[in-house]
Formats: sequence, C-alpha cells, structure tokens
Amino acid sequence: MSTAHTPGTQAPVKASTGMLALAWALVGVPLAYGIYQTLTRVAALFG
Repeated sequence: MSTAHTPGTQAPVKASTGMLALAWALVGVPLAYGIYQTLTRVAALFG
C-alpha cells in the first residue's frame, strides 16, 4: 500500500495573523494567570 503525496490535493492553509494572535491570547492569558497564581501560593507556602 502506497502513501505517496501528490502535490495539489490539499488546499494550502493560510492563517490570519490577527486570528493567530487572538488564539494565542485566549490560551496564553489564562495559562499565564494560572502559573502566576501557582507560583505566588508556592512562595507563600515555602516562604
């Protein structure tokens, strides 16, 4: 069974820079907040 890639069978994906930034912000902001909260509580626990 061959899985050869034939060019032109898939449309190229073009992500808008604004949408990409928005997606990263939607994930990154809560993640950064959670890391900050964790570090401050760990510092209070061991400090």
